[in-house]
Formats: sequence, structure tokens, C-alpha cells
Amino acid sequence: MTLMRVPAAALVTLTLLMTQPTGTAMAQPHSETETRNLATVHAGFESWRAGTGSPYDALADDATWEIVGNSAASRVYSGKEDFLTNVIRPFNARMSQRLIPQIRDIYADGDTVVVFFDAEGTARDGIPYRNTYAWFLTLNDGQIVKAAAFFDAVAFNDLWQRVPA
Repeated sequence: MTLMRVPAAALVTLTLLMTQPTGTAMAQPHSETETRNLATVHAGFESWRAGTGSPYDALADDATWEIVGNSAASRVYSGKEDFLTNVIRPFNARMSQRLIPQIRDIYADGDTVVVFFDAEGTARDGIPYRNTYAWFLTLNDGQIVKAAAFFDAVAFNDLWQRVPA
């Protein structure tokens, strides 16, 4: 049997790696900014669920909202009104029962909040619309100033093309 010599530095490094906490054990408490931003976004989603408002209520007038990917609505929208006029209002006009979100997870890192959620409603033609979303929201002073949205473009495009606004 042959013995292999391991340098002392390698043993120390390996020992340190094996004794460090991982995963949620390393989670740090949220900063004031993160806590405030999480509360703002969460409240917007609760209002949306209840039918009394939406996360868009916190959207700054000069915000940019990017729909990433290859959907019929994918592009960067400059300003709240551009986004509401070209995406949200036409989307809502296609629905007979409003879209209701269900948050799976919500995260904060500095001024950014990531919301992973499902949403479901019924289109005017009676067919259910279901999609899963990931929104990356940058906030400043309680307002969403930048957003990037990811979702299933196939489901979105089917609704967008099937049901006129």
C-alpha cells in the first residue's frame, strides 16, 4: 500500500470548508432597505390578490419594465404609462376573471426584490390562463424604478393572439 502525502495547507483548507455552515444557516438578517422593499412588494401582491390594487401602484412614473424573451410583448417599456397602456390594460381586457397571483417565494438583496409566483385567471373566451413568473424589481424610496419580467411566452402568446383586446 502506498501512502500519499497531503500538504498541510490543503488539509487546513479542506477542514475549514467542511466546517463552514452552508445554505440557510449562512443567511443574514435583512437590512432596513430590504425589509422595507419586501414589505412594499408583498403589500402590492396582497392588494392584487384581494382585487384592491396591484404591485403596479408602486411603479415609478419613469420606471423601465423589461419583458425578457420572445413573447408578443417582449421589449423594454419606458415609463409606467407605456407599460400599462401596451401590456397591462390590453391583458386585462382579454380577461373575464382577473388574474390572481400566488407567491411561491420572495427574496431581497439590497435594493432588489425577486418575486417567483404563479398567476391564474379566465380569458373572455372561457379558457383558463395560467402562467409562472419571475420578476426582478429594483426599488428606490418605496417605488419600483426598474423591472425585468420572465414568464412562459407560449402561454402568454396563446392568450394574446387568441383573445382580442
